[in-house]
Amino acid sequence: MASTYKEKLIKEIEETPQDIIPKLYEKIHHLRVELIQKAKMSGKRGSLKGIWKGSLVDEKLFSEAKSSTFPYEGE
Repeated sequence: MASTYKEKLIKEIEETPQDIIPKLYEKIHHLRVELIQKAKMSGKRGSLKGIWKGSLVDEKLFSEAKSSTFPYEGE
């Protein structure tokens, strides 16, 4: 069945005027690339739960970041 669609595509391309071929190629190429990327991304992602477990944060750095982001909280 896949070869039937391939043959249909080839026939359509052969019947397409030459000046349209570059645009048609771009469309087909982008469609194929997009479909392949979606297929690769369809896998189940793992959870990020516990990723920071055991990490230590320097309180001084945290306080500096907080005061620069929220200057009104230091008042």
